[in-house]
Amino acid sequence: MDAETPRQKWDRIYREWKGPFPDAAMVLSQNEHLLPGGGRALDLACGLGGNALFLARRGFEVDAIDLSEAGIEALAHAARLEGLPIHAQVGDVMEGQWSNGSYEVIVVTRFLERTLVKTIVGALKPGGLLFYQTFVKTKSSDHGPNNPRFLLHDNELIRLFDGLLIRYYRDEARTGRPDAGQRDEAFLVAQRPES
Repeated sequence: MDAETPRQKWDRIYREWKGPFPDAAMVLSQNEHLLPGGGRALDLACGLGGNALFLARRGFEVDAIDLSEAGIEALAHAARLEGLPIHAQVGDVMEGQWSNGSYEVIVVTRFLERTLVKTIVGALKPGGLLFYQTFVKTKSSDHGPNNPRFLLHDNELIRLFDGLLIRYYRDEARTGRPDAGQRDEAFLVAQRPES
């Protein structure tokens, strides 16, 4: 049997999903107070769109992009039911074809492709905010991927986005009691300078 492609894998996962839509990522929900009053937002590699729904419910017009047709169909259906301004589209985020300076907010969670950093930063409007949460190499559990390509080194997220102003950062690694706190992921909120 041939191995699944990433699209096939995520389509299968989202078709089999039985729970409610996922909540917004912690980096977004715990830093909601940093959000501007509205504008355009991008939920990159959105999956089932928990972040897109969260933002649209707070007055943002959201572009949500994911590889999975099943995930996008579920999100588009939920957006229609609630009358939310979400443009959900199937697309390869690796193509990175977002207009420069288009978004007040960009959210990326549990997805890491280092080659997209410059494109992501360029898609932010001056003063725009990036909310980023993904897995780290120094883990306390087996949660998340094991492929080092998809894992951040210590403080790597800050280094990747060093041209932005850091507004919030968290990466606990194994410090203190590894059984407590939010482990295995790094959290960043960063702002594109106004000029």
